[in-house]
Amino acid sequence: MANRPDTPLLDRVNFPSDLDQFSDRELKQVADELRAETISVVSETGGHLGAGLGVVELTVALHRVFDAPRDKIIWDVGHQCYPHKILTGRRDRMRTLRQGDGLSGFTKRKESIYDPFGAAHSSTSISAAVGFTMARELNGRCPEGLGDAIAVIGDGSISAGMAYEAMNNAGHLGKRMIVILNDNEMSIAPPTGAMSTYLNRLYTEGPFQELKAAAKGAVSLMPPPFREGAKRAKEMLKGMAVGGTLFEELGFSYVGPVDGHDMEQLLAVLRTVKVRADGPVLIHAITTKGKGYAPAEGSADKGHARAKFDVITGEQKKAKSNAPSYTKVFAQALVAEAEQDEQVCAITAAMPDGTGLNLFAERFPKRCFDVGIAEQHAVTFAAGLAAGGMKPYCAIYSTFLQRGYDQVVHDVAIQRLPVRFAIDRAGLVGADGATHAGTFDIAYLANLPDFVVMAAADEAELVHMVATANQIDDRPSAFRFPRGEGMGVEMPERGQPIEIGKGRIVKEGTKVAILNFGARMAEALIAHEELEAKGISTTLADARFAKPLDRDLILRLAREHEVLITLEEGAVGGFSSHVLHLLAHEGALEHGLKVRPMVLPDIFIDQASPKAMYDTAAMNAPQIVAQVMSALGVAELGAASG
Repeated sequence: MANRPDTPLLDRVNFPSDLDQFSDRELKQVADELRAETISVVSETGGHLGAGLGVVELTVALHRVFDAPRDKIIWDVGHQCYPHKILTGRRDRMRTLRQGDGLSGFTKRKESIYDPFGAAHSSTSISAAVGFTMARELNGRCPEGLGDAIAVIGDGSISAGMAYEAMNNAGHLGKRMIVILNDNEMSIAPPTGAMSTYLNRLYTEGPFQELKAAAKGAVSLMPPPFREGAKRAKEMLKGMAVGGTLFEELGFSYVGPVDGHDMEQLLAVLRTVKVRADGPVLIHAITTKGKGYAPAEGSADKGHARAKFDVITGEQKKAKSNAPSYTKVFAQALVAEAEQDEQVCAITAAMPDGTGLNLFAERFPKRCFDVGIAEQHAVTFAAGLAAGGMKPYCAIYSTFLQRGYDQVVHDVAIQRLPVRFAIDRAGLVGADGATHAGTFDIAYLANLPDFVVMAAADEAELVHMVATANQIDDRPSAFRFPRGEGMGVEMPERGQPIEIGKGRIVKEGTKVAILNFGARMAEALIAHEELEAKGISTTLADARFAKPLDRDLILRLAREHEVLITLEEGAVGGFSSHVLHLLAHEGALEHGLKVRPMVLPDIFIDQASPKAMYDTAAMNAPQIVAQVMSALGVAELGAASG
């Protein structure tokens, strides 16, 4: 407790209604204390720091002016929600953030009535706000019913197509709702594209400091209770100051830009909009990601995601490993391919650092494209590159590739275009929980005709799969790999293409076969050792491919063993389903073979450590051994052990 900040005013706040006891001047101190508390929390838990620090004043102002949970405050993505959680009855649990049985790192409906809509992927808030708005209209505007819907969305997130679609619909409907554009010129990486340029022009061409002065000057001109800037807000609603032409064309009244760290300005504008708005309004707030914490403000990603850190120095307490991360191995392997092949290029959707493509961009800036938070566009853009004769690697996390699935099917697979999908964060990912788990990509890609689907068992295999994908010129391909460090295996100097649809035997045995697909190989090796120690002769094979399957290998394992365990970090319907389909059609299940598919369970697994999550999923070494024991039966086990 000694290292925790002194927060005398914040200590009096348990729920948003408690903010009513403070004057506007005191709310500034509440915000300062809230910022200090947020920094203290994340220093102990790790998590998303910069986004929350950038909206501290906005969070206090929103909860002071609006009446949550009747009014629905919807935080886009959720990275910015930590201060909101502190003010909404969860401060005493904040140091369980992103841990097993603790608070989610994102907004979550089942966690609090103050989280009206769960968000861990970006650009959904405006659509949800439109939905709440129309639910209010359809249910009637009774006092106890739904109130205002307020979406808080970042400048990176608003560049996504879904945000445009929602604004277009909101403008058409014309109902009262509020969008707050949290413009910090920064999502996870610096924003890209025309929208970023447009927003920059809005507040650089207009005299921002004059606007700020005008807001304060208007105070003396207005009678209570609207003295806090109502006139200026009304003028901005008319577009008198800077004018957000694009937003106005979409049917929104544009207010801004306003200083997102000036409590007086924020309260003035929010109060006026609350009283006077009769249609959709967009408030353009300029903020600084990482505001108020120098180590965050000075970092390249503005403190986006942090391990536990020292509050004084900002130094992160990351565990050290001798093995390289899978992400870095992928990036280095791709650079190696690009050095030999000028057609190789790379695409990321606003995640250059997360996917390792920042390394590729340093080496080949003209062949690396960050398209912003726009996975659908990223996939079809890659398809166009492939149709034009390039060799695109589309690097997207498994959970985010779901957002571009229609494009994967229609624009890539049906046209049989050789786009290479590098799927990071495959499997369970730990603290980010279910929303970021790479659970479904095996199933949703391997069911597409002529798609090559690979999974790396270790970091060396990943290098070979990058090289393999570069040789596949007649159809789409994908290779998946997990978050975190590799196994520490010996690394090849250069990747060598693998024969398509061919697996490998890692350990040879006679009684039990474990057929692994992907990064459970480390646990499969431990299970193999334990089974051998029990006298159970066990083959361990690496499938490498979910599609096309290695038919000869699978049928051989089925023919020569009593038990076949399939192992994959994916949901039902993936690799094991294809194996079972093959075995059934070949009659291999009719002669006593005992098959036990081990897949991720049919549930969404909440955040915890990766090991704990895989224990929940029953996919660590002890559970693999238990599956074998169960399949063999007690009598056979006793004979084998004896």
